[in-house]
Amino acid sequence: MIPLPLLVLAFACMLQSAPAAAWNSAGHRLTAIIAWEQLTPPVRDRVSALLAAHPDHSRWIARGGDPALTAFVEASTWPDDIRRDPRFHDTGDPPTPLESGFPDMERHGAWHYVDQTVDGRRLGGELDHQLERLARLLADPRSPISDRSYALPWLVHLVADAHQPLHAGVRDDEGGNRTEIHDPAHPRLATMSLHAWWDDLPGPPWLRGKRLAAAAARLSALYQVPDGLDSSADWLRESREIAMRQAYPDGDVSPGRIDPDFRERARRIAGERVVAAGSRLARLLNGLLGDVSRETERRLPPK
Repeated sequence: MIPLPLLVLAFACMLQSAPAAAWNSAGHRLTAIIAWEQLTPPVRDRVSALLAAHPDHSRWIARGGDPALTAFVEASTWPDDIRRDPRFHDTGDPPTPLESGFPDMERHGAWHYVDQTVDGRRLGGELDHQLERLARLLADPRSPISDRSYALPWLVHLVADAHQPLHAGVRDDEGGNRTEIHDPAHPRLATMSLHAWWDDLPGPPWLRGKRLAAAAARLSALYQVPDGLDSSADWLRESREIAMRQAYPDGDVSPGRIDPDFRERARRIAGERVVAAGSRLARLLNGLLGDVSRETERRLPPK
């Protein structure tokens, strides 16, 4: 049997070394619940019907509560959840068996980010392209329902990713994943990657239920969404500006030390970005699904 101290040490090392993927679960759920409050009733119905056609819908609503809201909130983290799901595989790995209702079983790690240098040279990632493609797919009534129900959780998730500044990185450090910081006030790990540190800013990953709703209401009351800027290119441009000017502790020395002023400023930025993501996601879905024809609605499965 491995001694407990060694297990704890190994787990801590995994947390430090594993590449961070996105806002943590709290950031995505907060974005989703803020968006849900701003969806029109007809669009809520159409969103709920599409999610009901997703193969993992029963898993989402098993958490209880209002099924429509629960499915929407839980679907927001699904593209990260499948990173630990053995049904799915990473790009380049041997494929896993295709299951009914899915167009493919890839985890699509490159969809979550787009990095480029300050002078515009692309370093990697497909976030910008996928935001546009998934929006077109979701809005197209000629697309199979299975494809649209697959696209919806991805789009909800990627809109939030586009508002995490380090998902539009401008340094050759994998969006801050290779920049180490030290924050003695962090509740989980004092030393971690800068990307993981930003991911944790919106709240603890276990946040759900009444506490999630209260946190979303508090953020919405604190921060206003800038007018306009409703294109995904605008959102990524904003994130890139923040990544360039405000996402890194003073100086480029690694490990960087997080001081109280930087921590407070970053928390404010994270809160602003989550509220902006939620409001913009709502406007996007209201626009994409607000003019669905009667014929399209008849093709949706019953809720």
